[in-house]
Amino acid sequence: MRPLCRIANCAFIKILILRDTAMKKYLFITGLILLTALLFALAGCGSSKNSMPKDTAARITVTDDNGRTVSLKDVPKKIVPLSASFLEPLEKLDAGLAARVAAKTGISEKYKALPEVGNVYNVNIEKVIAAQPDLVICYKDMNDKFVHNFEENNIPVIVLEMRTYAQVKNTVSVLGKITGNEAKAEELNKDMDERIAAVRAKMPQESKRIAILHSTAQNVTVQLEGSIAGSTAQLLGFTNIAAGSMPLENNSTAAPYSLETLVAANPDIIYITSMGKLETVQDAMLKSISASPAWQSMAAVRRGHVYFLPQELFLLSPGIKYPQAAEYMAKLAYPENFE
Repeated sequence: MRPLCRIANCAFIKILILRDTAMKKYLFITGLILLTALLFALAGCGSSKNSMPKDTAARITVTDDNGRTVSLKDVPKKIVPLSASFLEPLEKLDAGLAARVAAKTGISEKYKALPEVGNVYNVNIEKVIAAQPDLVICYKDMNDKFVHNFEENNIPVIVLEMRTYAQVKNTVSVLGKITGNEAKAEELNKDMDERIAAVRAKMPQESKRIAILHSTAQNVTVQLEGSIAGSTAQLLGFTNIAAGSMPLENNSTAAPYSLETLVAANPDIIYITSMGKLETVQDAMLKSISASPAWQSMAAVRRGHVYFLPQELFLLSPGIKYPQAAEYMAKLAYPENFE
């Protein structure tokens, strides 16, 4: 019996060993399968991350001058700017346009043949939509009332402003981001800064006291720092006698005009901007000046330091021509320094 028991025990032990070996192989193979599956899963996750839709990866987000956050899926190729002031910086930034507003000046050869969609004050919404733009650029307080019209038609729209020099630089930066040309936009802003600094360097270290009047066929107002001429004067270090005045209710860049206040301030220089036909406005102003003892009492009038500023630089935004506007104003004050 003992040999049989031994044989049985040996057989049982062999079975256990074989079973143990099989289990180890099973666990080993199972482990390999699980490991392989895990590696594939990880690889799949990595692949999924790298294959995110391009429109999500390339999303552009900017904040416009109305405080709105605007997101674009990609660089727009069919922009419709609703002010001619945007055209020059857009051209410098290699932007693609679908249409533009009409304007007497400021239209380059590149954009002349584009369809027109009205003017800055009278935009034709139907024509804008018909151009199938992938971005519309509105001018703040001029045509931004149409923002909801474009949004209702699923057209992205941003609102920008270009009156002051700071606003111009911000607009250039925003347009640089939108067009994918941020480095070029930074270079444009740097170039303007350097050219304005060069103008300042030619001026004596003094602060001229100036007044800036805006004349139309209907009335006269005084321009504040938020206006184009006011911002330019500030860049040049001039002292605007109207600084701190209460602005008009419907125009934050201007204050009410008072001849009595002007005479009391007795500025060194009087600059005049105008709207309408320049010759007509200029003739009317000069007649008022020559016929008024109050006007004749001011030093600026007696010395011939009353200057009319060109509309192309001081009525509509000079845009990236702000250095030219600064030089023009500085030359009138110090002609001998710019010969």
